[in-house]
Amino acid sequence: MADQSPDADAVERLRAALAGRYEVEEEIGAGGMATVYLARDVKHGRAVALKVLRPDLAASLGADRFLREIRVAANLQHPNILALYDSGEADGALFYVMPFVEGESLRDRLNREKQLSLPDAVKITREVSEALSYAHAHGVVHRDIKPENIMLMGGHAVVADFGIARALEEAGDEKLTQSGVVIGTPMYMSPEQATGVEQLDGRSDIYSLGCMLYELLAGQAPYQAPNTVALLAKHSLEPIPSIQVVRGTVPNEVDQAITTAMAKVPADRYQTAQLFADALANVEHRLSLGTATAPTPDSIRQRTLGVRVKKKRAPFQLLAGGGVLALLAALAVWQILPRGDGASTAAGVPAGPDPRSIAVLYFEDRSPDGSLAYLADGFTEALISELSQVEGLKVISRNGVLPFQGARVPTDSIARVLNVGTVVEGKVEQSGERLRINVSLINASEGTEIGSTRLERSREEAFALQDDVSREVSVFLRRRLGEEIQVRESRRGTRNVQAWEKTQEAQRVERGVQAYIDAGDVESASRELARADSIFAVAGTLDDKWSTPPTARGWIAYRQARLGQGFDREHYAQWIETGMGHAQRALALDSTNPDALELRGMFEYLQYLLNLAPSAPEASRLIAQAERDFRASIAANPLQASALTTLSHLLMNKNRTAEAKVAAQQAYDADPYLSNAHLTIWRLFTSSLDLDDAVEAKRWCDEGRRRFPSDPRFVECRIRVAALRGQRPDVPELWRLVDEYVALSPVNIQEFRRKRAGMFMAMALVRAGLPDSASSVAKDSRADASVDPARELPYFEAIVRTFLGDMDEAINQLSIYLAANPNQRATFATDEHWWFEDLRDDPRWKSLVGTS
Repeated sequence: MADQSPDADAVERLRAALAGRYEVEEEIGAGGMATVYLARDVKHGRAVALKVLRPDLAASLGADRFLREIRVAANLQHPNILALYDSGEADGALFYVMPFVEGESLRDRLNREKQLSLPDAVKITREVSEALSYAHAHGVVHRDIKPENIMLMGGHAVVADFGIARALEEAGDEKLTQSGVVIGTPMYMSPEQATGVEQLDGRSDIYSLGCMLYELLAGQAPYQAPNTVALLAKHSLEPIPSIQVVRGTVPNEVDQAITTAMAKVPADRYQTAQLFADALANVEHRLSLGTATAPTPDSIRQRTLGVRVKKKRAPFQLLAGGGVLALLAALAVWQILPRGDGASTAAGVPAGPDPRSIAVLYFEDRSPDGSLAYLADGFTEALISELSQVEGLKVISRNGVLPFQGARVPTDSIARVLNVGTVVEGKVEQSGERLRINVSLINASEGTEIGSTRLERSREEAFALQDDVSREVSVFLRRRLGEEIQVRESRRGTRNVQAWEKTQEAQRVERGVQAYIDAGDVESASRELARADSIFAVAGTLDDKWSTPPTARGWIAYRQARLGQGFDREHYAQWIETGMGHAQRALALDSTNPDALELRGMFEYLQYLLNLAPSAPEASRLIAQAERDFRASIAANPLQASALTTLSHLLMNKNRTAEAKVAAQQAYDADPYLSNAHLTIWRLFTSSLDLDDAVEAKRWCDEGRRRFPSDPRFVECRIRVAALRGQRPDVPELWRLVDEYVALSPVNIQEFRRKRAGMFMAMALVRAGLPDSASSVAKDSRADASVDPARELPYFEAIVRTFLGDMDEAINQLSIYLAANPNQRATFATDEHWWFEDLRDDPRWKSLVGTS
């Protein structure tokens, strides 16, 4: 029998060293740093991928530091990150263990398909970006993002070898160079990684991911070169190639995303991987609706010519000797030479955000006593409304620009925050009985004025002045965009200037109410709402055929109802009756008024939620009518984001979760700056949770946390995500989140919030393998009706008990909940939530919900 080869001897030594822990079966791959074996985890009876570092590399690194650093990777727990099961030393060999993926790598798929479909490429990149966002938040930079390190499992992308590069770099220091190992892959390496920057941050991974997205669509990496030296030079020196030049069907939004991700200077890229993921999520949505912006043949031609011109202006000459280090030393000089740096996509194509993205900033009141403030607001909001009707323009809603009203923030800073290419500014002043408006259009990318004008009319001609402003802005836009822009007249519904002025005055009073609510001064808030209501009433008498004043008064009644402390049925019933009267009067004047339709739906739904219906059939009628009114409101105005948000809540109550998520996504797309955008994001989170989609649930939880860091909902969501199937909760961290959640909650409901968080904590403890603790925490989190008037806690405890397999107590808790919420019995009859799937076959469930 022939002697075994050295490699065979190494495998036998490895098998002997790992005997009893892993059964090494066969070699399945080899790379620059490690050899990969298919093995069987003896203890858990599962197939694993066992990766053994090259012997020379292991000798250079040393076991202690390598294993200490690799533990960082072991702590990463994310659905799009391949877990690290184990690591150690065996007979001098350093190894780490990961799940064996039966699917294929992204490189395998690329080799087979050459180019991916646009939706698949964007989805895969978005999922990788979400994994990067999680890892970066935990201080881990991957450093080697490429198709070989992306596995495709169950239709999702999973990043492998996460943190391994960090372990090698932190443990190896200069010894890596001596071992001939380069961390990172030149084809995807960021300019700063290529130049040996010591403290890389997550923006380096974003660059690599941008390169990867380009390759998924083009079928080749963005830069090609005969050797590593030339390739690294191209990443640092050459303009970013446009994907549309090689694949003309790619929308502008995708081209822009790649350009931003691959900016030469880290400060010009997406500053976080989550921002990249958000941009791609928006692309996915636009692709699903068919609204992504297709490039024109002329723009592709310009981009092609632009790249050629830039190459001609910035010639590159390879250095004769010195290898990579000599080249990289020379890059410091090249950095100061003029060249394409990603700020512009091509010659003749405007740099920066799309000029069709417009922010109309609140017009400035230039009167000495502030008496024109409400008129300035009215002119602003009318112009926002009119421009929003123009197809092809993306106009920031009034909620988006409202935070900047009166703030001394430079225009270019506002434009960057809102990501707009065009800004409209205005000033309102009065001379005698004449109103004067100075309006300007600003090129936000360059900070230059496109045009300005001064318009003047008598105060009695305020509406004509509005039309003058619209016409002048349309002229400026034609100059800006090079095409006709037709701006419709505002749907004001009245020609009575005094009535219109009174509504503007009342709206300004109403906007000031939120400051009192935030301060906990309910009495002052109620008083100011009443003052706004009286002014709206005057407007109604000035034009009794106009539906806006009674609609506005109805919304004030709704806000008054929500100011109630605790659950006072009489308080709610009184304001609901008042508000419904206003809604009916408004609809009698204009049956298609979207605000009035939404208002009536809100009061119908509020009665349903508060169990104010006298009977079950009446409750069913209320929720059905509310849905019809919300849908009619949206049909009248597809951008009625607030109606879409509430409709999503209603659909979730009817167990139509997928529809609910679609409605919430439409709401967020229609107006991400909606005053209650936090509720829209919350709907997107809870619907994802109900659909058992941990990736999407975490995505929206993180988005809420980013935008609304002081909202306790987005602390609660992190606890609830830990209760999903397959999670491995960090129990001490969750208890810390419970304390943070309670501290952020209003004082008068902190006791209830602690109990509520306790129930979610109990669910997470089940996932952590601590059933006794889960049961104890659930018991401690019970409360009577004085703390929990809606009896939510028994519902949540029923979920805990179902997780624990305690069906008797689960049924008991559901009985308590349904006794207090009989309207929900019909909803339970069609319940398909995953958390009750082990309970639904129980005869007692069927009897309880009326399906037996």
